[in-house]
Amino acid sequence: MNLTEQLNYSDKVVLITGGTKGIGAGIACGFLQAGASVIVCGRQEPEELPQFNGRKARFLAADVRDGEAMAEVFAAITEHYGRLDVLVNNAGGSPQVDAATVSPRFSESIFRLNLLAPLNIAQQANQAMQKQPEGGVIIFIGSVSASRPSPGTAAYGAAKAGIVSLASSLAVEWAPKVRVLCISPGLIRTEQSHLHYGDDAGIAAVGQTIPAGRMGEPDDIANACLYAASPMAAYFSGTNLLLHGGGEKPAFLAASTAGKA
Repeated sequence: MNLTEQLNYSDKVVLITGGTKGIGAGIACGFLQAGASVIVCGRQEPEELPQFNGRKARFLAADVRDGEAMAEVFAAITEHYGRLDVLVNNAGGSPQVDAATVSPRFSESIFRLNLLAPLNIAQQANQAMQKQPEGGVIIFIGSVSASRPSPGTAAYGAAKAGIVSLASSLAVEWAPKVRVLCISPGLIRTEQSHLHYGDDAGIAAVGQTIPAGRMGEPDDIANACLYAASPMAAYFSGTNLLLHGGGEKPAFLAASTAGKA
């Protein structure tokens, strides 16, 4: 099988949770470009669905935290397509909060969205994939917050650390039919980046703190997912791929330079 064939998803069915915006929409467009039948789910259908050359993702309404709603999503996929080849467990997130004063109820909601929901969704995907001769691939979208301090989103970082551990355990339990892995983005520029980093100048300034000289783009994550779900990555399982452009420059370097000025 040549390189083009290995990245051809024309006969594959892909489900992306939270695939209507941001990183998820970028991943959806990547799989559409590779020829896949793409399903995205979320609570509300967006005005524009991810598309490529006139081919649109199919939207199924569901709150990823609702197990019964997600069961209906998987039933619809089975009925319409008869299979599921790739799950990208992408839905998640957290607003900035003060860990010293945030309510237990809020923290529980963050864990439910970022850890428990992905586990429950992965269970349902695995049930479908285990029945298929070719099995399938489950990709968890993690975060660098799992491996570095995450002030303002402490519960989110802890939940993402749980995702990395979860992927490694499920990869053992569900092998060899189903490969399970984690892809952890660093700072990614999306349509909501201005809410965190201000205007274009602020976003560019943040990008200069990254060794690659820029923030990541949703396409960067999409490309990694296309590789990870392909036959090229047949031995890629139970591990975590960090996509952060080289990480963050250590603060002591700037401090030491300032001291010499």
